[in-house]
Amino acid sequence: MRLQHDQKKVFVVTGAAGGLGWAIVEALAARFGARFALVDISGQALTERAQQLRERGIDAESFVADLSSEQAVAELAAQLRGRYPRVDLLVNNAGITHRSLSTQTSNAVIRRVMAVDYHAPVELAQALLAELRAASGCVINISSMAGWMPVLGRAGYCAAKSALHQYFETFREEVRDDGVRVLMVYPSFVATNIEQNALSGDGGRARHKQSTIGQVRTADWMADRIVTALEEGRERLFPRDKTLLGAYLYKFFPRLFMKQMVRNFRVELEVARGAGG
Repeated sequence: MRLQHDQKKVFVVTGAAGGLGWAIVEALAARFGARFALVDISGQALTERAQQLRERGIDAESFVADLSSEQAVAELAAQLRGRYPRVDLLVNNAGITHRSLSTQTSNAVIRRVMAVDYHAPVELAQALLAELRAASGCVINISSMAGWMPVLGRAGYCAAKSALHQYFETFREEVRDDGVRVLMVYPSFVATNIEQNALSGDGGRARHKQSTIGQVRTADWMADRIVTALEEGRERLFPRDKTLLGAYLYKFFPRLFMKQMVRNFRVELEVARGAGG
C-alpha cells in the first residue's frame, strides 16, 4: 500500500532533530505532502528543524519531550491527540545505547535504555492507536540487528531492541484487521548521534571508540531505504551485509558466532580490564 501525496496527512517522528530521524523527515518530505510533528529532547535543534521545513512550505510543529520519562511520554501523547485527529505515520526513531559490560552497567543506565528504546515506542503506539486507526496508518520502528544477536558491551541495548521486535511483531497481527500497518527496520551500523552519545556504565559518556563490522552507512542512505520500504508496503527491512549473515550464524551455529563476536568486539573486554573489571 503506497502512501499518497496529501497535505492532510500527519507524520510523527521521534528523535527528529538530527541523525537518522532528521534524514527520515527529509526523505519523507521529499516524497510526500504532509504535516510533520517533530519530537526530540533537544529543544533548540528541534525548533530550527521545524523552521527549516516551514521555510520550504511544509507544515511542521515541534514537541520537546524526554522519552525516558513515562510522564513525559504520556504528556506528549496527550498533546498529539489534542492536536491531530489522525496520525498517518508514527516513526519511533529516538534511541539511546550504552557501551559497557553488563557487570559494569548501573541499573539506572539499563532502565534509561529500556525506557527510550522499548517503553516509549510501545506507549506512543498504544496512546495514538485511535488516531492511527482513523488514518489506516503505519508505525515504523527503528530496531537494530542487535535485537537478533548478542553484542559485547551492549547487553541493555540488545535486550531493548529484542523486546521491541517481539512486541511489535505481535502488535502487527493484532491490529492488521484495523488497517494499521507496522514496518520493523533492522539497521546494522549507521553513522548517527546514537553512538556518539552512547552512555558508559555509570551514565556518563562512553569514552572508547565504537566497534563495528562491515560498512558504516550514512543516515541519508538508510533513510532512503526506509521510505522506499514504506512505499512498497513492506513489513520488515533487513540489511544485506555481514550483520545479517551474523544473525543466521548465531541461529544455526551459536558457539561459532560467539567466538567471532568476542574477537570483533574484544575492545569491550580490554576497556573493562583497564577499568579494573
